Amino acid sequence: MADRVLLTGLGVSIYTWNVRFCLAEKGVGFDFEEVDPFAGGANARLSPFGRVPVLRHGGFELYETAAILRYVDRAFDGPPLEPAEPRAAARVAQVMAIADAYAYWPLVRQVYAQRVFAPREGGVPDEGVIAEGLAAGHRVLGALEVIAAEGLWPGEGPSLADMQLAPMVAAFAEAPEGAEMLGACPALTDWFARVSARPAFVDTRHLALGWRGL
Repeated sequence: MADRVLLTGLGVSIYTWNVRFCLAEKGVGFDFEEVDPFAGGANARLSPFGRVPVLRHGGFELYETAAILRYVDRAFDGPPLEPAEPRAAARVAQVMAIADAYAYWPLVRQVYAQRVFAPREGGVPDEGVIAEGLAAGHRVLGALEVIAAEGLWPGEGPSLADMQLAPMVAAFAEAPEGAEMLGACPALTDWFARVSARPAFVDTRHLALGWRGL
C-alpha cells in the first residue's frame, strides 16, 4: 500500500509509543501529527472519544491501539507479528488484553506518572496513588509471569503483545519500585531484556519517556 501513513498522537503517550514501536518494527515510514488530548476543547484529529493515537492511511482512519497494531501488521510487508499457531496466537491476544485492561493504569498512570513524570514536571508524587498502583501492578506482573514462563508467549520473534506491553513495562521500570518488582519476575525480566534491546524499541523509546542518548 503506497499511501503515506499519518499517525496522530501525543509524543509522551505510551499508547502512541505502542504504535510507533510497531511501525518501526515493520519498517513503515510515517508522518507524525502532535495533538494533546488533555488540552481541552473539541479536536477533529482525535478519536470520537477524545483519545489518541489515530492512524490515517489513505482514506482509512482507525483508532484504538490494539486495532491499529493489528492493521499495521497485516497491511504492510515484513515479518508477521502474530503467530500462526492457535495457542500462541491466543496468548498474544491475551497479553494484549491484559496490558490494555489491567496493566496500563497502575503501571503507567499511577506508578510512572506519580513517581517519575510528576517530579520531572515539578509536581509532588501522590504516595497513596503509587501504593495503589504497586498493589495492582504486583497482581498484573504475577499473571504475566505465569504466561511468560509457560513458553507460548513470548516467542522467538517480536509479537504484537510485545508492542503493546513493553512500553508500559518500560515506564513502570523507570520507578525504582517498578524495577524491583520486575526483577522479581525472571521470565518477564528475560523477555523485557530481549525486547528492549530491539532497534525498533531503542529508536522510539526516548520519544515517550524522554530518554536521551540511550
